[in-house]
Amino acid sequence: METNQERPKNYLVESILVTIFCCLPLGIVGIINASKVNSEFEQGNFEEANKASASAKKWAKYGLIAGIIGIVGYLIFMFAIGGMAMLSGSSGY
Repeated sequence: METNQERPKNYLVESILVTIFCCLPLGIVGIINASKVNSEFEQGNFEEANKASASAKKWAKYGLIAGIIGIVGYLIFMFAIGGMAMLSGSSGY
């Protein structure tokens, strides 16, 4: 069966990287959606393949944003703790 449809990007690599480095739960949702893209396309469900691709992209992006927010929040917290430790005066010799 000849089709003029172009295979949508599955965002599997991006979803795996988000899972490893940023946000595990959101990355897993991205991986699940990314794995649907190729199978739906092969079955001829082009609309479903495009929906799965868009969903995988969305969840990879959300996972990346959550990871960045988490890292920035952690750094702010650590600098605040360090600043309080310096202000409390550790000169108890």
